[in-house]
Amino acid sequence: MLQATTIILEHTSIPPEQVVEGSPTTGLAVLVEGTPEIGVWEHTPGVSTDIEVDELHVVLAGDATLEIEGHETLYLVPGAIVRLTTGMRTTWTVRETLRKLYVA
Repeated sequence: MLQATTIILEHTSIPPEQVVEGSPTTGLAVLVEGTPEIGVWEHTPGVSTDIEVDELHVVLAGDATLEIEGHETLYLVPGAIVRLTTGMRTTWTVRETLRKLYVA
């Protein structure tokens, strides 16, 4: 058994061209490889942009805003369930380290 809220994640820097504000990093632990992939991901405080893949995720911890080009802004807190689709252009504004369990 794994504890998704405490599993240690290996962090890497976000590419500079995706950083809007701060020095955020992302951490990842892939729990199941293949299709679908299942894992735990987190983003430290700061603002970054991304182009998404098909994914469903549940927020485990943190506080953030997710702006999706052409869609309503989402407020991410523990328990939020979000569906992203391939090609969505997003801006992640993370106020408190955001951790999610994802299926992609």
